[in-house]
Amino acid sequence: MISLSQSAPKLDAKIPLPSSKSESNRALIIQALSQEEIVLENLAEARDTQTMIRLLNDSEGHVLDVLDAGTTMRFLTAYFSATGRDQILTGTPRMCQRPIGVLVDALRELGAEIDYWKQEGFPPLHIISKGSKMQGGKISMPGNISSQFISAILMIAPTLEGGVQLELEGKITSKPYIDMTRALMARFGIDSKWDGNSIHVSEGQYKGGTYGIEGDWSAASYWYSMVAQSKGGKLEIHGLRKNSIQGDSSIVELSKHFGVETTYTDQGLSLVKTNQELPSSLEIDFSTFPDLAQTIAVMGAALGVELSMTGLHTLRIKETDRIAALENELEKMGVETESSEDSLKVKGRIQKSALINTYDDHRMAMAFAPLVMSLPSISIKEPSVVDKSYPSFWKHMELTGVKILG
Repeated sequence: MISLSQSAPKLDAKIPLPSSKSESNRALIIQALSQEEIVLENLAEARDTQTMIRLLNDSEGHVLDVLDAGTTMRFLTAYFSATGRDQILTGTPRMCQRPIGVLVDALRELGAEIDYWKQEGFPPLHIISKGSKMQGGKISMPGNISSQFISAILMIAPTLEGGVQLELEGKITSKPYIDMTRALMARFGIDSKWDGNSIHVSEGQYKGGTYGIEGDWSAASYWYSMVAQSKGGKLEIHGLRKNSIQGDSSIVELSKHFGVETTYTDQGLSLVKTNQELPSSLEIDFSTFPDLAQTIAVMGAALGVELSMTGLHTLRIKETDRIAALENELEKMGVETESSEDSLKVKGRIQKSALINTYDDHRMAMAFAPLVMSLPSISIKEPSVVDKSYPSFWKHMELTGVKILG
């Protein structure tokens, strides 16, 4: 457990933002699939990315442990299937409770042989090498599933004979993450066509080159929350681009509602708190940026902005049930909540501090940490959970004048 306190109500700091693990993990799969040399610069320090690097380079192990890295589990399932690797993929107990059946079914349609070791539809998986390439073709998947399933299929598609035509059924969620995958594929020579609910990727070869990973916009959201809750000042965030391929760059527009203005600089962003009157309530659909939901929920509760949040169905099967976790922690701080399977209402202002449970979820720790700007202090259990995506988070908090004990 750690305890945070803030002696300076006005912010004045420069944050060297970590690299995007979403970009890093996609680029690593493309690099591994390419027959030409791809040089990746500024790869993420996140544990998820370091796990991906370790497992891609493990040519000896038969049983590979992805720990709690969902992206790594999904991308490697497709990668090992497409490259004929005979592997067993497992992870933490929570990882083995996260469904993967939709991806496995799609890969089986393309010729992969995959067995479930324990429970049908869930890891651990045995990917069985058939000694021959999978075949391309036309397959379908629900559009409202995790974008990681869709991205996993898209990235291996050009390596399959005839390519892949992927039909997405129903409403498509997390579209920006699919767009990110397509943009990175295009950067290395593979174009895709998205027409209606159909994405077509032709057979082809990834081209070599050098690519620098951008900073992580998901991580930037916590600094936006710090500024929104501050008494003024400025934060500079380095490593971000104006025309980003990351969907979580939506935090720029979302944070305007909470009095944060963004200016782009040569090094990234400059954030300042404005004196505008905040809205009494907001309705926000998070279906295209679900990883921002925890940040916004806590920000709204800290500032007394009533929130009606929808498009949250994927949060139920993340590192924890993020909707339930948010309700638990906000309610013990005096905030009223109401939820359904894919929505959350947050009403009232945070009244008191509390010891925040993190539920083995990095985003719970980082979403609640900015409350140090609104409360005399805040305590957080299991602070090391941030290692999954942002190992230097607490060190960067100290750059803003936050005192950390524990």
